[in-house]
Amino acid sequence: MPEMESSPVLVEVTRGPLVESRHRGQLAVVDARGRLTRALGDPEVMLCLRSLAKPFQALPVLTTGAAQAFGFGPEELALFSGSLSGQEFHVALVSRVLARLGLSSADLQCGAMAPLHRPSAQALAQAGEKPGPLHHTCAGKHAMMLALCRHNGWPTAGYYEAEHPVQRLMHRTVAQAAGLSPEEVPLAVDGCGVPTFYLPLKHAALAFARLSTAPPGSPEALIREAALAHPRLIAGEGRLETILMEQLPGRVLAKTGAEGSFALALVREGLGVVLKIEDGAARALNPAILEAADQLGLLGEADRQALAAYRMPVVRDHLKREVGRLQPVFPLA
Repeated sequence: MPEMESSPVLVEVTRGPLVESRHRGQLAVVDARGRLTRALGDPEVMLCLRSLAKPFQALPVLTTGAAQAFGFGPEELALFSGSLSGQEFHVALVSRVLARLGLSSADLQCGAMAPLHRPSAQALAQAGEKPGPLHHTCAGKHAMMLALCRHNGWPTAGYYEAEHPVQRLMHRTVAQAAGLSPEEVPLAVDGCGVPTFYLPLKHAALAFARLSTAPPGSPEALIREAALAHPRLIAGEGRLETILMEQLPGRVLAKTGAEGSFALALVREGLGVVLKIEDGAARALNPAILEAADQLGLLGEADRQALAAYRMPVVRDHLKREVGRLQPVFPLA
C-alpha cells in the first residue's frame, strides 16, 4: 500500500529552546458556491461535526414555525446555536425556554455536566449543589429539540434516538446545509447522547459559507444575526468564540466543536472556514484559528494585540514561570 501523506503541522509547542510537541491538522476555506479557496491538508477528510452542527440544527425552529409559536427571538436562537458555558444567564434562559414549553430540566436528556465556566462551577460546588442538565454545554440545543417536539406533536420521550422524528429532521437539515443528501452524511452519537454527523471538511466549510451569505430574512440569516448580536450565548466569558465575535462585531460567527474543531462564517468575505486538529487537542485550536483569521485579513494590529494571549499561549511550570509557548507555524496557501 502507498504511504499516506502526513497532515501538515499547524501548531508547535516549545519548551525551552526546542519543540517538544507538534499538532497536525487540516483546514478548508470555501465560498458560498462551493469553491475551495484555501486549504491545508486533505479537504475531503471526514469531520465529525459535534457542536459545529448547532447553528444548522437550530434552523427548523424557524422553518417549522416553532419560533413564532413559542415567541423565540434572537436570544433564544443564539442559545440554541451555542455551546454554553453554564453561566447563570445561560441556565436562566434555558429554564425560561423550558417553562414556555411546559417542561422542566427533568425533560432534558443530555445528562449532567459541570459548567465550563470555572467560576460558575466553583460557585456551584461552594453552594453544595451538584451540576445538572441545565449546566450542560448542549442544554440549549436539547431545549430546542424539545420545542420542535412540542410544536409538531411528537413525543418528548426518546427524542434523542436516531429514529425519532426530531433527529431525522436534524439529519436532513444538516445534510441540506452542506449540499449533500442524508445518505451521504454518516451518523454517530454525540457526547450529549443525540446523533451527530460526519461531513467532508470542505462541505462543513460550505455550510458556514452559506450561513455567512444568506439573504436578509432567511432562516440562515436570522440564525447568523442572532449569533452576531449575542456572542455570550454562543459560548461564554473567557472563550475565544465569544471574545473573537466581540472583538470583530458583526464580521464573524465563530463556533467550536469537540475534538479539536473550529469554524468561522466570515460575513464580509462570504467565506466559511473549518479547522480540524488531527489529534483532537483543544490547546492547539486557538493559535491555529487565529493564525488563519489573520492570514485571511480579518485582524488589524489592535486585534492582534488584544488576541495575542490566545494566539501564542504561554506554557508555564507549576511555579507559574513561563517555560515555553504554543505557536502557529503554517502558511495558508
